[in-house]
Amino acid sequence: MPISPYVASLRKRVGPDLLLLPAVTAVIRSGPRFLLARQRDSGLWSLIGGGIEPGEEPSAALMREVVEELGVTPVVGRIVGAYGGEALEAVYPNGDRVSYVTVAYECTLPDDRVNLDGDELLEVAWFVASAISALPRHEWIDRVIDDCSR
Repeated sequence: MPISPYVASLRKRVGPDLLLLPAVTAVIRSGPRFLLARQRDSGLWSLIGGGIEPGEEPSAALMREVVEELGVTPVVGRIVGAYGGEALEAVYPNGDRVSYVTVAYECTLPDDRVNLDGDELLEVAWFVASAISALPRHEWIDRVIDDCSR
């Protein structure tokens, strides 16, 4: 999905300077497996997620993001944790700098089938936790998956 109208309006005022943005992350599980997506912009594997829009409840943002990216409505469970800091800072190809603070929710899908969004994601696949460390990935997801596995 392209930049949200809210973030676009902020960018008009601050340019590419650092923005602190609220986000959500879906930790989608099926038994011992986790669903990861390889992102088009970086080529790295990560969890599904995205920004929270003004006035939007975090759990509603999570459901919206999963539907946009996977074409399926998740069953949203417990909050796994909240994450931020240097590991969630990014510079996009256009030079825009962001620092996300994300709330991660454990989720399941009605079945293992997804309808992949080809705009943001290259592919999705299921992995057991022990296999994730061998992937080219956003390393902050290790902490989230570890917290979800407890």
